[in-house]
Amino acid sequence: MVKNSFTPIISQEENKGSVEFQVFSFTNKIQRLTSHLELHKKDFLSERGLRKILGKRQRLLAYLSKKNRVRYNKLIDQLNIREPQTR
Repeated sequence: MVKNSFTPIISQEENKGSVEFQVFSFTNKIQRLTSHLELHKKDFLSERGLRKILGKRQRLLAYLSKKNRVRYNKLIDQLNIREPQTR
């Protein structure tokens, strides 16, 4: 499991309704489910749950990128979610 530097920032804020906190918690769930699915390859219900959480996180990130690009870039950098684009 990958540790990230976002944990202390979230625990200080304690704003569980913020987009950043929701994306952070979805990322933790995704990491847990991914490690679970590496052991249990035929667990299709967990795989479905993982896809649903991935979709929710993707929609939240799309919303954040439209509303506030600075917060979006900061969140992406802190969680190391996306690869940097090279053109």
